Amino acid sequence: MLTGTHAVARAGLDAVALKPAECAVSEAAALPVDAIAIDYEGREHLPDPGTLEALAADTDADVLVTTPVRADGFDPLGDDSLLDDLPESVGRVLVAGHPAYLTDEERTRAVAPRLGAALEDDPDAWVGTESVERVAMATGATQYDLLTRTTDRELRALRAAGFDGDIAVYAPTVLTDDEDAVLDALGPYVARRRPVARALPDGAATDAAATGRARELLLEAASDYALVGTESRVRERIEGLREAGATTVVGYPARGLEAFLE
Repeated sequence: MLTGTHAVARAGLDAVALKPAECAVSEAAALPVDAIAIDYEGREHLPDPGTLEALAADTDADVLVTTPVRADGFDPLGDDSLLDDLPESVGRVLVAGHPAYLTDEERTRAVAPRLGAALEDDPDAWVGTESVERVAMATGATQYDLLTRTTDRELRALRAAGFDGDIAVYAPTVLTDDEDAVLDALGPYVARRRPVARALPDGAATDAAATGRARELLLEAASDYALVGTESRVRERIEGLREAGATTVVGYPARGLEAFLE
Protein backbone atom coordinates (compact mmCIF):
# COMPACT_ATOMS: atom_id res chain seq x y z
CA MET A 1 0.00 0.00 0.00
CA LEU A 2 1.29 3.42 -0.91
CA THR A 3 1.99 6.00 1.75
CA GLY A 4 2.61 9.71 1.50
CA THR A 5 1.39 13.19 2.33
CA HIS A 6 -1.29 13.45 -0.36
CA ALA A 7 -4.89 12.47 0.37
CA VAL A 8 -4.80 9.83 -2.35
CA ALA A 9 -1.98 8.03 -0.54
CA ARG A 10 -3.43 8.45 2.93
CA ALA A 11 -6.63 6.83 1.69
CA GLY A 12 -4.67 3.87 0.31
CA LEU A 13 -5.48 4.17 -3.38
CA ASP A 14 -3.07 2.45 -5.75
CA ALA A 15 -4.03 4.38 -8.87
CA VAL A 16 -6.18 7.22 -10.17
CA ALA A 17 -8.51 7.50 -13.15
CA LEU A 18 -8.87 10.89 -14.81
CA LYS A 19 -11.43 12.35 -17.17
CA PRO A 20 -9.52 14.67 -19.53
CA ALA A 21 -12.61 16.81 -20.12
CA GLU A 22 -12.55 17.72 -16.43
CA CYS A 23 -8.91 18.37 -15.63
CA ALA A 24 -5.43 18.88 -17.00
CA VAL A 25 -4.04 15.34 -16.85
CA SER A 26 -0.51 16.70 -16.44
CA GLU A 27 -1.41 17.72 -12.87
CA ALA A 28 -1.58 14.05 -11.91
CA ALA A 29 2.22 13.78 -12.16
CA ALA A 30 2.42 14.94 -8.52
CA LEU A 31 0.35 12.03 -7.22
CA PRO A 32 2.17 9.17 -5.42
CA VAL A 33 0.39 6.33 -7.24
CA ASP A 34 1.37 3.26 -9.22
CA ALA A 35 -0.80 4.02 -12.25
CA ILE A 36 -2.68 6.87 -13.90
CA ALA A 37 -5.54 5.76 -16.16
CA ILE A 38 -6.99 8.33 -18.56
CA ASP A 39 -10.63 7.72 -19.46
CA TYR A 40 -11.92 8.05 -23.02
CA GLU A 41 -14.52 10.81 -23.46
CA GLY A 42 -14.43 11.09 -27.23
CA ARG A 43 -11.70 11.99 -29.69
CA GLU A 44 -12.04 15.70 -28.98
CA HIS A 45 -10.87 15.15 -25.39
CA LEU A 46 -8.05 12.72 -26.12
CA PRO A 47 -4.82 14.30 -24.76
CA ASP A 48 -2.29 15.08 -27.46
CA PRO A 49 0.83 12.88 -27.76
CA GLY A 50 3.11 15.54 -26.29
CA THR A 51 0.98 15.83 -23.15
CA LEU A 52 0.93 12.06 -22.68
CA GLU A 53 4.65 11.74 -23.24
CA ALA A 54 5.40 14.55 -20.79
CA LEU A 55 3.15 13.01 -18.15
CA ALA A 56 4.85 9.63 -18.52
CA ALA A 57 8.25 11.32 -18.20
CA ASP A 58 7.25 13.37 -15.14
CA THR A 59 5.83 10.53 -13.05
CA ASP A 60 7.01 7.16 -11.80
CA ALA A 61 3.50 5.82 -12.35
CA ASP A 62 2.41 3.77 -15.34
CA VAL A 63 0.30 5.95 -17.64
CA LEU A 64 -2.58 4.16 -19.36
CA VAL A 65 -4.99 5.51 -21.96
CA THR A 66 -8.43 3.98 -22.44
CA THR A 67 -8.92 2.95 -26.07
CA PRO A 68 -12.34 1.67 -27.23
CA VAL A 69 -11.67 -1.17 -29.65
CA ARG A 70 -14.89 -0.52 -31.61
CA ALA A 71 -14.07 3.14 -32.28
CA ASP A 72 -12.47 4.35 -35.50
CA GLY A 73 -8.87 5.18 -34.75
CA PHE A 74 -8.52 2.37 -32.20
CA ASP A 75 -10.11 -0.52 -34.10
CA PRO A 76 -7.44 -3.23 -34.53
CA LEU A 77 -9.49 -4.79 -37.33
CA GLY A 78 -10.09 -1.52 -39.15
CA ASP A 79 -9.02 2.07 -38.67
CA ASP A 80 -6.33 2.08 -35.97
CA SER A 81 -4.66 5.35 -37.01
CA LEU A 82 -4.85 6.93 -33.53
CA LEU A 83 -2.64 4.21 -32.10
CA ASP A 84 0.28 5.63 -34.07
CA ASP A 85 -0.01 8.81 -32.00
CA LEU A 86 0.26 7.07 -28.62
CA PRO A 87 3.79 7.37 -27.19
CA GLU A 88 5.64 4.12 -26.50
CA SER A 89 5.83 5.16 -22.84
CA VAL A 90 2.04 4.97 -22.52
CA GLY A 91 0.05 1.78 -21.98
CA ARG A 92 -3.57 1.01 -22.78
CA VAL A 93 -6.85 0.02 -21.21
CA LEU A 94 -8.87 -1.86 -23.82
CA VAL A 95 -12.63 -1.39 -23.58
CA ALA A 96 -15.62 -2.14 -25.75
CA GLY A 97 -16.46 1.55 -25.70
CA HIS A 98 -19.33 3.43 -24.08
CA PRO A 99 -22.18 3.79 -26.60
CA ALA A 100 -22.35 7.53 -25.88
CA TYR A 101 -18.95 7.96 -27.53
CA LEU A 102 -19.59 5.65 -30.50
CA THR A 103 -21.42 6.09 -33.77
CA ASP A 104 -24.30 3.80 -34.71
CA GLU A 105 -21.98 1.85 -37.02
CA GLU A 106 -19.26 1.51 -34.38
CA ARG A 107 -21.76 0.10 -31.86
CA THR A 108 -22.51 -2.84 -34.18
CA ARG A 109 -18.91 -4.06 -34.29
CA ALA A 110 -18.05 -7.33 -32.55
CA VAL A 111 -16.01 -6.87 -29.37
CA ALA A 112 -14.37 -10.27 -28.80
CA PRO A 113 -12.23 -10.47 -31.97
CA ARG A 114 -11.16 -6.86 -31.51
CA LEU A 115 -10.05 -7.40 -27.92
CA GLY A 116 -8.11 -10.45 -29.03
CA ALA A 117 -6.39 -8.59 -31.84
CA ALA A 118 -5.59 -5.61 -29.60
CA LEU A 119 -4.03 -7.86 -26.96
CA GLU A 120 -1.85 -9.51 -29.57
CA ASP A 121 -0.43 -6.06 -30.24
CA ASP A 122 -0.29 -5.02 -26.57
CA PRO A 123 -0.34 -8.07 -24.26
CA ASP A 124 0.24 -5.92 -21.15
CA ALA A 125 -2.94 -3.88 -21.62
CA TRP A 126 -5.74 -3.91 -19.08
CA VAL A 127 -9.21 -4.98 -20.24
CA GLY A 128 -12.30 -3.13 -19.09
CA THR A 129 -15.02 -5.61 -18.15
CA GLU A 130 -18.15 -3.45 -18.18
CA SER A 131 -20.81 -5.07 -20.39
CA VAL A 132 -18.31 -7.68 -21.65
CA GLU A 133 -17.37 -9.51 -18.45
CA ARG A 134 -17.11 -13.02 -19.93
CA VAL A 135 -15.22 -11.84 -22.98
CA ALA A 136 -12.81 -9.88 -20.81
CA MET A 137 -12.24 -12.80 -18.47
CA ALA A 138 -11.47 -15.10 -21.40
CA THR A 139 -8.53 -12.89 -22.39
CA GLY A 140 -6.68 -13.57 -19.13
CA ALA A 141 -5.43 -9.96 -19.10
CA THR A 142 -5.67 -7.60 -16.14
CA GLN A 143 -9.38 -7.22 -15.44
CA TYR A 144 -10.58 -3.63 -14.94
CA ASP A 145 -13.82 -3.88 -12.98
CA LEU A 146 -16.30 -1.20 -11.94
CA LEU A 147 -17.11 -1.26 -8.21
CA THR A 148 -20.66 -2.46 -7.48
CA ARG A 149 -22.51 -3.76 -4.45
CA THR A 150 -21.52 -7.33 -5.44
CA THR A 151 -17.82 -6.74 -6.17
CA ASP A 152 -16.49 -8.30 -2.95
CA ARG A 153 -18.51 -11.47 -3.50
CA GLU A 154 -17.49 -11.70 -7.14
CA LEU A 155 -13.82 -11.22 -6.32
CA ARG A 156 -13.91 -14.03 -3.79
CA ALA A 157 -15.71 -16.28 -6.25
CA LEU A 158 -13.12 -15.62 -8.95
CA ARG A 159 -10.25 -16.38 -6.62
CA ALA A 160 -11.97 -19.50 -5.32
CA ALA A 161 -12.46 -20.66 -8.90
CA GLY A 162 -8.72 -20.40 -9.50
CA PHE A 163 -8.38 -17.10 -11.38
CA ASP A 164 -4.94 -15.84 -10.44
CA GLY A 165 -4.63 -12.85 -12.77
CA ASP A 166 -4.60 -9.21 -11.78
CA ILE A 167 -7.89 -7.49 -11.01
CA ALA A 168 -8.10 -3.70 -10.86
CA VAL A 169 -11.24 -2.20 -9.33
CA TYR A 170 -12.39 1.26 -10.48
CA ALA A 171 -14.44 3.39 -8.12
CA PRO A 172 -15.57 7.02 -8.00
CA THR A 173 -14.06 8.35 -4.78
CA VAL A 174 -15.13 11.08 -2.37
CA LEU A 175 -12.87 11.60 0.63
CA THR A 176 -15.36 13.18 2.99
CA ASP A 177 -18.27 12.12 5.17
CA ASP A 178 -20.18 15.34 4.52
CA GLU A 179 -23.48 14.05 3.18
CA ASP A 180 -24.24 17.07 1.00
CA ALA A 181 -20.78 16.91 -0.60
CA VAL A 182 -21.20 13.19 -1.23
CA LEU A 183 -24.59 13.66 -2.90
CA ASP A 184 -23.44 16.58 -5.04
CA ALA A 185 -20.49 14.51 -6.27
CA LEU A 186 -22.10 11.08 -6.57
CA GLY A 187 -25.87 11.36 -6.36
CA PRO A 188 -26.58 11.56 -10.11
CA TYR A 189 -24.04 8.77 -10.77
CA VAL A 190 -25.50 6.26 -8.32
CA ALA A 191 -29.04 7.25 -9.33
CA ARG A 192 -28.30 5.80 -12.78
CA ARG A 193 -27.50 2.34 -11.36
CA ARG A 194 -30.49 0.17 -12.20
CA PRO A 195 -31.37 -1.04 -8.68
CA VAL A 196 -31.21 2.53 -7.40
CA ALA A 197 -33.18 3.99 -10.30
CA ARG A 198 -35.96 1.46 -9.70
CA ALA A 199 -36.14 2.26 -5.99
CA LEU A 200 -36.01 6.07 -6.17
CA PRO A 201 -39.31 7.94 -5.88
CA ASP A 202 -40.41 9.54 -9.15
CA GLY A 203 -39.03 13.02 -9.62
CA ALA A 204 -36.77 12.86 -6.58
CA ALA A 205 -33.74 15.15 -6.46
CA THR A 206 -30.47 13.22 -6.68
CA ASP A 207 -28.00 15.80 -5.39
CA ALA A 208 -27.66 17.54 -1.99
CA ALA A 209 -31.28 18.68 -2.34
CA ALA A 210 -32.49 15.08 -1.92
CA THR A 211 -34.63 14.47 1.16
CA GLY A 212 -36.37 11.64 2.98
CA ARG A 213 -36.31 8.16 1.47
CA ALA A 214 -34.51 9.34 -1.68
CA ARG A 215 -31.67 10.79 0.38
CA GLU A 216 -31.32 7.55 2.37
CA LEU A 217 -31.27 5.44 -0.80
CA LEU A 218 -28.67 7.64 -2.51
CA LEU A 219 -26.32 7.72 0.48
CA GLU A 220 -26.56 3.95 0.89
CA ALA A 221 -25.91 3.47 -2.83
CA ALA A 222 -22.91 5.79 -2.69
CA SER A 223 -21.27 3.38 -0.26
CA ASP A 224 -22.11 0.45 -2.55
CA TYR A 225 -20.93 1.92 -5.84
CA ALA A 226 -18.16 4.28 -4.72
CA LEU A 227 -15.44 4.79 -2.13
CA VAL A 228 -16.89 7.30 0.29
CA GLY A 229 -15.99 8.72 3.67
CA THR A 230 -13.01 9.85 5.67
CA GLU A 231 -9.56 8.80 4.49
CA SER A 232 -9.38 6.14 7.20
CA ARG A 233 -12.80 4.74 6.27
CA VAL A 234 -11.89 4.57 2.59
CA ARG A 235 -8.60 2.89 3.50
CA GLU A 236 -10.52 0.21 5.41
CA ARG A 237 -12.81 -0.34 2.42
CA ILE A 238 -9.82 -0.68 0.11
CA GLU A 239 -8.20 -3.18 2.45
CA GLY A 240 -11.41 -5.18 2.32
CA LEU A 241 -11.32 -5.21 -1.47
CA ARG A 242 -7.74 -6.45 -1.40
CA GLU A 243 -8.64 -9.19 1.03
CA ALA A 244 -11.43 -10.23 -1.35
CA GLY A 245 -8.99 -10.49 -4.26
CA ALA A 246 -8.39 -7.08 -5.85
CA THR A 247 -4.78 -6.37 -6.77
CA THR A 248 -5.21 -2.68 -7.65
CA VAL A 249 -7.78 -0.12 -6.51
CA VAL A 250 -8.27 2.83 -8.86
CA GLY A 251 -10.04 5.95 -7.64
CA TYR A 252 -11.74 8.54 -9.82
CA PRO A 253 -11.70 11.91 -8.01
CA ALA A 254 -15.42 12.69 -8.15
CA ARG A 255 -14.90 16.05 -6.40
CA GLY A 256 -12.03 17.06 -8.66
CA LEU A 257 -8.34 16.19 -8.84
CA GLU A 258 -7.50 18.90 -6.29
CA ALA A 259 -9.14 16.78 -3.56
CA PHE A 260 -6.59 14.01 -4.19
CA LEU A 261 -3.69 16.47 -4.09
CA GLU A 262 -4.50 17.85 -0.64
